Amino acid sequence: MRWQGQAVQESDGAALIPLKGLMRSVRTPEFEGVTFHEVAAKTALNKVPGQSNMPFSWTVNPTRGCLHQCVYCFARKTHEYLDLDAGRDFDTQIIVKTNVAQVLRAELNRPSWKREHVALGTNTDPYQRAEGRYQLMPGIIRALADSGTPFSILTKGPLLKRDLPLLQEAAQQVPVSVAVSLAVLDPELQQKVEPGTPDPRARLNLIRSITDAGLDCSVLAMPILPWLTDGDERINALHAALAEAGASYVTTGALHLRPGAREWFMQWLAREYPGLVGKYRRIYGGGSYASKEYRHWLADSARAARRRHGFDKPTDLMWRERSDPDSPLSEAPGSGQGALDAVSAPAQPALF
Repeated sequence: MRWQGQAVQESDGAALIPLKGLMRSVRTPEFEGVTFHEVAAKTALNKVPGQSNMPFSWTVNPTRGCLHQCVYCFARKTHEYLDLDAGRDFDTQIIVKTNVAQVLRAELNRPSWKREHVALGTNTDPYQRAEGRYQLMPGIIRALADSGTPFSILTKGPLLKRDLPLLQEAAQQVPVSVAVSLAVLDPELQQKVEPGTPDPRARLNLIRSITDAGLDCSVLAMPILPWLTDGDERINALHAALAEAGASYVTTGALHLRPGAREWFMQWLAREYPGLVGKYRRIYGGGSYASKEYRHWLADSARAARRRHGFDKPTDLMWRERSDPDSPLSEAPGSGQGALDAVSAPAQPALF
């Protein structure tokens, strides 16, 4: 590999972790402060727990940890299973399954594989900047399409444009669903809350590129941040921009503060917007979900904005079922591991 000379083995205890299949840990000048832990994975397909309300049964995650550094990402807790913390380590200690495409192809070729839908982007973004370095997604897309397996991709990364020709080809073979995450239009706030992500304009351009390629592009306008990105005027402006970009449908959901993400987000909130800390504590109480009243208000506001801007019917039920803003339920979800717990309130996919 062309980065062989850049391989380093950490010795400070923070990055040298007991990972199964660890081949080496790498630092490179293009990713200052980041360590990539390259592993040889034994499996690529992850089975979604049977009690989950997710509209798919299988996921693939080429990486763990995410360079997007979203302060609200509720996948943060999963890093603790690796003896890493859910804060800074999640942002800087990235596990890369360098052989994921080859392993996936072998699993998909098994006679027992039933060609069930596979989702990408449920734990960390498959098109985060690390994908530019490792280029894992083309092999994953080809393996899924060649095996006749339908799949979906959820991303914040304009790097997906690179693979649009592959996705066009794949869509001729299997159902392909693409969605972009965009909930913050204010560039200044976006850089505070999602410092490693492309700016809103880049993601609006990505939506346009996807639709220009002949693919539907749903948008997950999640999470809506109380007192920061909500309000009828902001929600209407967001839907207007998404309609102009060519989005096929918009799904809206409130911030979800699962343990792990909750602590990290509240530290950020206290630092950046200390006047909102008390309000957040009241609206979230001791749980992960916003109050029933807030979720019903948000559903009403989003529904009005969708109708106003022509998002009358979802063209892709994959994203509607994940978090239906027309059906906010009052019960809070049960606890569990990872991004795909069983939930009885609208689920916020773990990418956010």
